[in-house]
Amino acid sequence: MSEQVFEHAATYEQGEVSGNVRLDKYEVYYEQLFAEAMEDGVITTEERSRLEKAADTLGLDRRRLRQLEIALQAAYEARHGVAIQETPAGFSEDDEPRPSLSPIEPATDQRTLALQRRVVFLEKRVAELTRELEDARSHIAVEVDFSDLSAPTDKVGEDDDPTELYRRLRHDPRDEASLHGLFRANAHYGDIDRQWLTAHVLVYLGCATQDEAAMYRQHRPDGLIKPKSSLSSDAWRRLLFHPDEEILTGEIFSVIVSAVLLGRVAALRHAKKLPPLDPARKQDPATSTVQAVRCFSWASSLLGMAAPPLFADPDYGGLAEMVPGVPPASRLGKIALSGRSPYELAFVAGRHLAWYREERFVRLLVPSIQDLEELFLAALTIGNPGLPLHADIKKRVTPLAQAIEPILEPLQIDRLRGHFLRFVEEGGRTNLQRWASAADRTALRAGFLLSNDLHAAQKMLELENAPNVRESMDDLLVFTISERYAKLRKQIGVAVSAN
Repeated sequence: MSEQVFEHAATYEQGEVSGNVRLDKYEVYYEQLFAEAMEDGVITTEERSRLEKAADTLGLDRRRLRQLEIALQAAYEARHGVAIQETPAGFSEDDEPRPSLSPIEPATDQRTLALQRRVVFLEKRVAELTRELEDARSHIAVEVDFSDLSAPTDKVGEDDDPTELYRRLRHDPRDEASLHGLFRANAHYGDIDRQWLTAHVLVYLGCATQDEAAMYRQHRPDGLIKPKSSLSSDAWRRLLFHPDEEILTGEIFSVIVSAVLLGRVAALRHAKKLPPLDPARKQDPATSTVQAVRCFSWASSLLGMAAPPLFADPDYGGLAEMVPGVPPASRLGKIALSGRSPYELAFVAGRHLAWYREERFVRLLVPSIQDLEELFLAALTIGNPGLPLHADIKKRVTPLAQAIEPILEPLQIDRLRGHFLRFVEEGGRTNLQRWASAADRTALRAGFLLSNDLHAAQKMLELENAPNVRESMDDLLVFTISERYAKLRKQIGVAVSAN
């Protein structure tokens, strides 16, 4: 395989590199020192002295470090149910000292007691209204709308509307008659790129006519795509995101994801389960001859992102995985390191890197939907501390919010307040199971955008034993013939033209 496979075209323009999870490297080092100090539940005078010396040496802001310590201690105490003890004290008075966290004392003043009674009343009222709402919904007739379905026909005329054909294919992307009709309709309207994309789908399904197969071969690129520009953040959101991946939900997660990552790494380190990475296997994309490594560097540039640290590990049996750390890294396994075509590697890289965007990185840290819901509510609680929650939910969410909030900058907290207001304005509802599934579909689309090969996408999904391969491919088929994908290809300069 030529080393030039993953080179950019001479006319390529790199846009803004953004979207990745961001952490300060010196604070990361301090986090490691502090986690070690509180590992046994006690911070000694010697350990505190060593921490202060490290803070001075690194030139870190003491108030910022205080907030970091509060968050780490809150996470430790919530997990172990005990308070960190410190002897004799922490920061000086000038630094707003914060000795070890201790349980909150029960309120005794009348004003606080009155507020507590008011909260109890409101929570009870919210529960009553919720039950009334659910009862009302149970009496509402379910509306089923099949207005965008048309009766099947044996033949699709050349003058059929491409929009109508696409609406049919959204429901059945393997409908051969509609695909043939869409191919002819795109030719009729002179849309060469969408005609080629439809031919791509027909060839993949094995039902292309001679003309359709010839069209596909004629305009198939010689090698990987060579965009004229990288993907912008706006293109990600408007054209590449799956429609069910609610942007506001991702924006809320993006504010807290760095704090969640720090907490996850601290927990793994304390449990001595932090996955080790062999420094000797770390790769430099600029000099590496490993094609998978070169592919990841190429792919991150096209996606408008920064590549994570890359480790080539043939002992790992998979394709690619995120390894928790600060910063997080990617480990490339033996399936990715040998025997893969450029198109297959491009799909793997695009799909994997899409998870590193801050809108959805939390999914790599928190695969459980219930845990995801608790994090989401914790973020909303930070944005609006008065958010009424059921007592059981509040008991689970409050420690998370207490562990996350101290790490956030004032600007981030302001962003959460704004996101909360938008969330309420937009109906105050989200479905995180649907959002998580859509985020997975977005990652598939990113991989397909770079590979430009449906067969390669299917092969990689099958190799890693991904669930619901047919459903995933059906979604890619719908995306391939969509107007959004055609606009995306035109924007980055890879659309097929008549010239």
